Amino acid sequence: MPPKSAFAGFRFPPEVIVVAVRWYLRYGLSYRDVEELLVERGVEVDHVTVFRWVQRFTPLLADAARFCRHSPGNRWHVDETYIRVNGVWRYVYRALDQYGQVIDVLVSARRDAGAAQRFFRRTLLTLKVTPDEVVTDAAAVYPGVLDELIPQAWHHVERYANNPIEADHSRLKQRLRPMRGLRTDNTAQVILAGHAFMQDLRRGHYELAVDAPPALRVAVAFAELAQAI
Repeated sequence: MPPKSAFAGFRFPPEVIVVAVRWYLRYGLSYRDVEELLVERGVEVDHVTVFRWVQRFTPLLADAARFCRHSPGNRWHVDETYIRVNGVWRYVYRALDQYGQVIDVLVSARRDAGAAQRFFRRTLLTLKVTPDEVVTDAAAVYPGVLDELIPQAWHHVERYANNPIEADHSRLKQRLRPMRGLRTDNTAQVILAGHAFMQDLRRGHYELAVDAPPALRVAVAFAELAQAI
């Protein structure tokens, strides 16, 4: 018996669901914006349904793509930024390699050694690769965490050395601006990881839709991934 599709039981066809998820992750749209665009194309769907699609299918699409993902480079830029979730500040740990690939994202209620450990443990376990160099700011928690988890890596702390990821934070903040608030840590984690997935896909860090014209690459990649879930 063939495996059951992730789209089984949904009233709308997979093509509609995947397009809605792709639009939301790719462009500066709110859920209501996506609802309006779909209605203009004859698909009547509530913005709450779009939200549920994004939460349900973003992790599935990213997981289906993991075997096509390029291995991260050997230099990792790691830094934290912050966002509001339900009116409360949350920290976002992010890592970027020297080629601009977003390696991982973690939403955390705290900014301490425990949060940094969780971020690195999760990233190392998921990717099963270790960097030769880790660039961070001068936060006091990093030396101990890196000595414990990646003792062989050179820990590089220097003014301006982490500019690549600090600039990348601004792209994330720009994408979050149209949203009308993130309500929970879990939904925020899905959205931020989905943003990273879309960013990496657009930057060519996946072996997906490689023969498609550049303007259609993301759409073709999502169509391919939809068949895999």
